[in-house]
Amino acid sequence: MREIVFDTETTGLYANSGDRVTEIGCVEVIDFIPTGRTWHAYVNPQRSTPKEVIAITGLTDAFLSDKPLFSHVAEEFIDFVGDAGLVAHNAPFDRGFINMELERLGRPGYEEVRFKDTARMARAKFPGSYVSLDALCKRFDISLESRDKHGALVDALLLAEVYLELSGGRTRALDLSGQGVTGPGETVFPPQQARPQALSQAQTDSERAAHAAFIEELGENALWKKLAIGRE
Repeated sequence: MREIVFDTETTGLYANSGDRVTEIGCVEVIDFIPTGRTWHAYVNPQRSTPKEVIAITGLTDAFLSDKPLFSHVAEEFIDFVGDAGLVAHNAPFDRGFINMELERLGRPGYEEVRFKDTARMARAKFPGSYVSLDALCKRFDISLESRDKHGALVDALLLAEVYLELSGGRTRALDLSGQGVTGPGETVFPPQQARPQALSQAQTDSERAAHAAFIEELGENALWKKLAIGRE
């Protein structure tokens, strides 16, 4: 199951009232596990960004002035997504902005059925609790050291970890890796090898190196790093 965990930064809150996308970050996951492939772009919104938004994102008008227009990166984004499902935190917001930008170019938007909303998943799992990305990272002991500002790729990387936790976390990851989990100290190997293991066997040296670099970027508290250490 290939999915793209992604995040957008924008000039404001209202896709249908003149606000535009300023940054997109995407992380590819297969069966909930990041593959190491990412896609990222800053976008010139062709308008000014309010000071209160710049305080959150750090993306100034001067910084964005020489960045490509959405029309120049749209094809790369579409190609990276392919036919994958899309995962976002407060998905209606990100879907609204991506579809607005695509429709400005005469391109079809993405249907709602393709999206999973991690905020909605978290509200169902933890009724009455805060479900911001920060709050969920703290709940799952995911390091926020890399997040001094809201950035689309940084947030997508964090969200990929949150998404795995919301989908079963360590137990789910071990089960999908073909190891299986029962009681303490017990391991059951299922009769059929899981898909991520088969993909791992087919990886090239460059893909394995990219995945190793990706894990290193996530820091000491990253779940994938803990799982990798546990298998050594």
